[in-house]
Amino acid sequence: MREWVGDRVIKDMAEFAYQIANRKWESTLGVDRTDIEDDNLGQYRVMAREMADEFERFMNRHLAALITGGFSNLCYDGQKFFDAAHPIYPNTDGTGDAAEVSNIIGTGAETGAPWALLSLSGSLKPFIAQQRTQPEFEEITDTKNDKVFMQDKYLYGIRYRGSWGYGLWQQAVASKAALTAANYEAARFRMQTFKRDGGDPLGIVPTHLIISPANEAAARAILVKEFVNGGDSNTNYHTAELVVVPHL
Repeated sequence: MREWVGDRVIKDMAEFAYQIANRKWESTLGVDRTDIEDDNLGQYRVMAREMADEFERFMNRHLAALITGGFSNLCYDGQKFFDAAHPIYPNTDGTGDAAEVSNIIGTGAETGAPWALLSLSGSLKPFIAQQRTQPEFEEITDTKNDKVFMQDKYLYGIRYRGSWGYGLWQQAVASKAALTAANYEAARFRMQTFKRDGGDPLGIVPTHLIISPANEAAARAILVKEFVNGGDSNTNYHTAELVVVPHL
């Protein structure tokens, strides 16, 4: 934004194309009709309802795969999503000599458990879950159905169309280095100092720390302990929401 003096000043912006192709997914459970008839405890009906919970785990697995794959998969600017050389241009139209900006803490060659600091408060997000359709839960129990009639088997299934991809790399800083207070603070500082093409600060504020169970103890020491070193205030206390992802 600028003060409006005289005519509007029209600026061009650099454009990128990034395609996420939808895919079809399914899960089908076949149950003998006699088992349903004899199931006094309702176990198979519970199993069918469990398919809804499995869809949530399915989404979490793919989002975790985006994080771990971010060290090798490309995002909209042609660089790896987590990369040490994202180009930021001095002009908003993507011209000029680009500076290389990193959203990795460490060298990128570390082999420890990955962790990621994300900003999820804006309208744009670092990761995209593209839902072409909502999950459809269906059951076939009609005895006039060929499968049921010929095999005496009921079917329960999920159908889903969608895919996953990468959004703004500036909203994510990741590392495979040790999760220490110093590395966490470096990740926060880096994200908050990211700039857009043209040089203006983006003003991004980290909101979530995503970790695997291997880093839970270290993360809790950084974010959950109110006091450290025998009584000193923890300056990192509750500066991000801690999310433990077993699939990571």
